Amino acid sequence: MASVELRQATVRYGARDVLDGVDFSVESSARVAIIGPNGSGKTTLLRALAGIVRLGSGTADPADRLPRHALARQLAFLPQDESWEFPFRIEELVQFGRFAHSVSLLGAGSAEDADAVDRALEAVGLLEMRRRPVTQLSGGERRRAALARVLAQRAPMLLLDEPTTALDLEQRQAILRVLRERDGGFVMATHDLDAAATHCDRVVVLRGGRIVGDGTPREMLTAPRLLDVFGVHVRITDTDGRIHVIPDA
Repeated sequence: MASVELRQATVRYGARDVLDGVDFSVESSARVAIIGPNGSGKTTLLRALAGIVRLGSGTADPADRLPRHALARQLAFLPQDESWEFPFRIEELVQFGRFAHSVSLLGAGSAEDADAVDRALEAVGLLEMRRRPVTQLSGGERRRAALARVLAQRAPMLLLDEPTTALDLEQRQAILRVLRERDGGFVMATHDLDAAATHCDRVVVLRGGRIVGDGTPREMLTAPRLLDVFGVHVRITDTDGRIHVIPDA
């Protein structure tokens, strides 16, 4: 049974179809990368799955049938960019991820809430910084705090828009490892082709609002296909059964 699904989904911005009759479904434990050039519809696809944008036609499941509070128990969405002007502490920001499990937004958090927040902070390496205001964080630290909020939500399916943006190499590897090892699945829009190759089981290629490829990383991440989609030359290497994508100099 699919955890999230779009059927003949179309989203139009002005006169342009950003998604054009897309059929897309993901099983509950799948790890999926969405790749494609800028403007191909990756962010819109995630927002359609999350029920954030209204479809011009087609359906989104479960977004079309669940109220927001119930939907948040099934899906957690990480946007590409967030701006925080109020100096919440990191731990307060992460606690926002628990709203779907709270009886009252004004009530005290439960022991399960506290455990979810602690584990999420630990997973992204921010446990010791939990009381720091988010307005004092670097770009990479802000990204990790946002990821912690999503992890604290403990939804079975994560929808992640460029989750490794602004992270250094060590943080990038740590976060990707957390995503891969957690229970549940994720759909990740990314320009990081090597992350798609090494941390995902499936790669979906978007271009012009349509899916033009869908398969395993080994099937989708080939030099001819990437030249066709992105217009760049790459080398594909194979190490211990995993492929890696290396841009040609």
